[in-house]
Amino acid sequence: MDLNPFRLDIDDLINEFAEGNMTLLADMKRIWLSKKFSCIFEAKPNKKLGFFMQSLYAHCIGYMTSTDSISHRLGGLYSLYCLHETQPFKPPFRIYICLREMKRLKELVIDAKNENIGVVPLLVNNMLERNLFLYGAVDLKEGSVEERVNELIQVQNARIQHANKKLFADTQIERYIHMDMGKELEVDSLKKMSKDYAMTKELAIKAGKVIDTQDVNHIAKDNTLIGDVVGKTTEDWNLQKEMFYQKTGLNQFQLLENQNSEPQNSAGENLDATEENDDDFWDELEQQLEES
Repeated sequence: MDLNPFRLDIDDLINEFAEGNMTLLADMKRIWLSKKFSCIFEAKPNKKLGFFMQSLYAHCIGYMTSTDSISHRLGGLYSLYCLHETQPFKPPFRIYICLREMKRLKELVIDAKNENIGVVPLLVNNMLERNLFLYGAVDLKEGSVEERVNELIQVQNARIQHANKKLFADTQIERYIHMDMGKELEVDSLKKMSKDYAMTKELAIKAGKVIDTQDVNHIAKDNTLIGDVVGKTTEDWNLQKEMFYQKTGLNQFQLLENQNSEPQNSAGENLDATEENDDDFWDELEQQLEES
């Protein structure tokens, strides 16, 4: 898949915006319409559509987070927004963005406020409220876009596993799914007690200690031991549990192993720590937006 023509089109769009020292979203929309830039999607590939969209997004983000003029940076932001809004895909592809790039976006918001460009904080706030960004990705500064997308997939899989662990942690359903009924009911002890009772019953009958003949016949006919009944129930439970594991893919030993280890993302970072850092960053960004 050759993406260079698409990147060159984005370069022309942003450069024309920057050459006029433009800073408003309305200016970008005017240039976008004059170039009929939405036609960029007519040349989209037949497969790897996610990779295609993330490549376009990544090229715009490169402008947005650069050290070029504020017109180039705003051109990257506005192009990113317009690409998301005009894409023909349902549901629309969200924008993968790493924490370093989000911090650069925060700096752009601050610079725009200093330049009295009020549309920027409003636009970014709108994008955040609509949850257009999928952030927390690993930043591969020198890697290819394809490597970056693969890295993001691994991160999302790690987060899904982390969510599954949180879902099943300390719940009654986990206790029942992985319950050892034999230990819960103390089957071995129960079997021993029932055998001892059976032997005592036989001795009592033989010794003639039971006087009522009807009671003797009733006791003598009761040959099924309660320990055997419970043991059979336990075997049935274990069989059903194994069938459940096969159908759902849950493995008892894997789950216990996961519970004993902290979830990490593909870069070896602790997910809880990453989420905590993300929360601090979002609080700071939202504070900047509220001051606008």
